Amino acid sequence: MKYPSALLENAVNELATLPGIGRKTALRLALYMLRRDVTYMENFAGALLALRKGVKYCRICHNICDEEVCSICANPARDRSLVCVVENIREVMAIENTAQFKGVYHVLGGIISPMDGIGPNDLQIDSLVERVAGGEVKEVILALSTTMEGDTTNFFIYRKLTPYQVKVSVIARGVSIGDEIEYADEVTLGRSILNRTSFNDSIKL
Repeated sequence: MKYPSALLENAVNELATLPGIGRKTALRLALYMLRRDVTYMENFAGALLALRKGVKYCRICHNICDEEVCSICANPARDRSLVCVVENIREVMAIENTAQFKGVYHVLGGIISPMDGIGPNDLQIDSLVERVAGGEVKEVILALSTTMEGDTTNFFIYRKLTPYQVKVSVIARGVSIGDEIEYADEVTLGRSILNRTSFNDSIKL
């Protein structure tokens, strides 16, 4: 496709690098932005730049936050003996929306996926083991997606935590096999957390 402006083409090229955005959608977005006033675009670009430069990762759970420690870890009302292990920030948001979980989180930053070149050392698994080794954690809930990669990660974490006196549980299968946690409805997800089962029992099924 020929573009009447090199600046427009550059904008389309950049927008098309976003996940799920093809070149046609990128062109529509670029033309929409072109119709907006300069102040809107300055605010838009400023918000994205501030996000990239200012966002932090909680030094305890690795959740995204604005300070050194996220609001969940800093909340004295949360049960620090109960840690829910999730893949990323989207799962934290999904579980928080259920209002059923009163513990804290540990964000892995992904799941083990050899096909994608992601191994255990690429995830925040060692820091989870360190939290458990500290002695405050009494139960770890594995709330990863019920896919082959999620189950593989669950088992790897379970084996890493075996030497410690900690209960390891997995969310109930109210979330269907193959489902992504972030897409589960709030009622189903909330019940899956409340009706969690021992991971040791789950691998015997």
